[in-house]
Amino acid sequence: MGSTQFGNFENFCRDSTLPVCNVLSENRDQNGNWGGCQLTGIPLANDQRLGNIGSIIISAAAILVAAFLLFKSERKKAAVGRREMQLFLLGYIIISLCEIFTIGEFPLNSKVRIVFTGIHLGMITATTWILMLNAVVGYQVIDDGTPLSVALFFASAAALLVGTGYITMDTGFGWTGYWNDSHVSPYRNIALYVLYQLAPLVFLVAFLVLEAILVLRVLGEVRPMIYLVAAALLFAIGQIFTYVVSRYICEGSAGKIDGSLFETLFTLLAVVMVWIFWSSITEDDWPATGSVAGY
Repeated sequence: MGSTQFGNFENFCRDSTLPVCNVLSENRDQNGNWGGCQLTGIPLANDQRLGNIGSIIISAAAILVAAFLLFKSERKKAAVGRREMQLFLLGYIIISLCEIFTIGEFPLNSKVRIVFTGIHLGMITATTWILMLNAVVGYQVIDDGTPLSVALFFASAAALLVGTGYITMDTGFGWTGYWNDSHVSPYRNIALYVLYQLAPLVFLVAFLVLEAILVLRVLGEVRPMIYLVAAALLFAIGQIFTYVVSRYICEGSAGKIDGSLFETLFTLLAVVMVWIFWSSITEDDWPATGSVAGY
């Protein structure tokens, strides 16, 4: 056990329901069992089943909630970063849609699931990048909502989506054979580990730090920090349910549910709090206490 665990997914896939696990192993049993607690779900015809129903339902609700926030953002005509926030919400909608088919246990063709997984992981990386850029927008380096700003957001996020998505699908389909070692224990894939596990975390921390500086130093206010801290805590709780508590929930419920249900729920709540935070700092009644235009 002296070797590093960096890049290894075996323990994660054994104890949690992660989309990346869909592309890592060709040698699991037909139910996708990694050796940990197995979600039982609802039995269907031909020995198939429908599992993680809670996650599926919450993901569907997340699409509706994010769509509502997207249209509500449209009404904030003078809000700084309105278009950029809408791009973030759109990314989250795509993530939630993919999650229905990657986290949810649908009787899908394995190739279709790999495609959804590639889009899912790519959108996680791209959407957290967009969220970080939303914090940069507040500093008015580039005028928000302009074709240049939106194009930079879209192009950079698209590069991350394509890059991460390609590596994910190449891992699953074995197009080049470069990632074939990912299919055997300990299921190591350093590229996906960095792009799917580490990069989004770096982007989220950068978002929190940049926004905290903006609110406390530029606006000189404390109240918006309540929303920002709440978003961070909700997201962190969701991750704890996924990576720490999931196996115990699965075992305690005899495989009916696991931590992914709660991760989906708390991530949705975190996204709502991010939107409330953004809305609160783009109100028209803030005093002009800083040099950042629009705040």
